[in-house]
Amino acid sequence: MIELLIVVAIIGILAALIIVSLNIVLPKARDARRKADINEIVKALDIYYLDNGQFPASGGAAYPNNSWSNSNDSSWNSLTSQLQPYINPLPKDPVNTSGCWSGTTGNICYNYDYYSDANYGCAQQQWYMLVYTLENKSDPALSQSPGATACDGSNHNYTGTITIGEAKK
Repeated sequence: MIELLIVVAIIGILAALIIVSLNIVLPKARDARRKADINEIVKALDIYYLDNGQFPASGGAAYPNNSWSNSNDSSWNSLTSQLQPYINPLPKDPVNTSGCWSGTTGNICYNYDYYSDANYGCAQQQWYMLVYTLENKSDPALSQSPGATACDGSNHNYTGTITIGEAKK
């Protein structure tokens, strides 16, 4: 009986260690996927621009507003259609939180957000922003996020997120 209790205790300790390890490994794996997804989206946007002379239009998102496309609502479908020849399927964030966007203060929102419009000295669809959030708040990429520089030189970055973009003049 004592031997059985010892075996059960050892199994319990091993199970607890595995659960703790998963809580560390899974967010890192999701962050790695986010970075890979965004790299693929950026490549598709670049090729789209080369073929069309502009970036795809954004719009229709509930969050942050109707000018954006957000991976957690139907606005992402329009962007998916535009980029289909270049990337298929258009990835969504592994968590894809609904009811918010990546620029939310406190960074509890995990999705991909895309914006391209005529603002900040740029002609229509001559620049874009992609915004996403990492779960690992100590990831060096967060402090190295370049932000999205518009045609007028203004930089757009959201605290605690990765914001990237490209402007054409």
